[in-house]
Amino acid sequence: MKSIRFAGLLVLLFPLSLAAAGLESVYTELDPKKCKTLSVDKETGDSEQQCPGVAGYRLKVSDGDLRQSVTVVDPQGKEHPLEYWSVISGGFSTLGPKAEWRVEQQGGKLVPKALIVRVNASENPEDPNKKTSYLAVAKIAPAKTCVTAKIPPGPKMNELAREAADAAQGQPCLQPK
Repeated sequence: MKSIRFAGLLVLLFPLSLAAAGLESVYTELDPKKCKTLSVDKETGDSEQQCPGVAGYRLKVSDGDLRQSVTVVDPQGKEHPLEYWSVISGGFSTLGPKAEWRVEQQGGKLVPKALIVRVNASENPEDPNKKTSYLAVAKIAPAKTCVTAKIPPGPKMNELAREAADAAQGQPCLQPK
């Protein structure tokens, strides 16, 4: 694996055996301390932050009722809510500190094809401190941006998430539970 800097972002280049169709990974921050706060409800503590993305895309992180989710904002400003709280887990949740974008080079520009975000969910009411860590995979497409895969904890879950991301364009959207 080698890395390069592209437009100020660290791009990790994976061997072809891991990167189907020439897709590469670019990582951006989801840490609320490194994102711009858009709103905070002083009564409930619900908040919304805007985090960086790639190629003109941004991510909005919503925190409500102790659950977090992401909305993909495309370069035209159109919002695509991913609704992790109904598609990945209804339990209390937090997001991992980084988003992994699966991108390809087209005419010298990065074009996002998929997004991978870690969702840490508290699903056991008997032990609320026990978290289950999922990888949420979403396709990024002009017609529909949505979650297409939920990768459960296990060996090689990162590789499985990248494989799901690289195939996401042809997958249907997951439906809320």
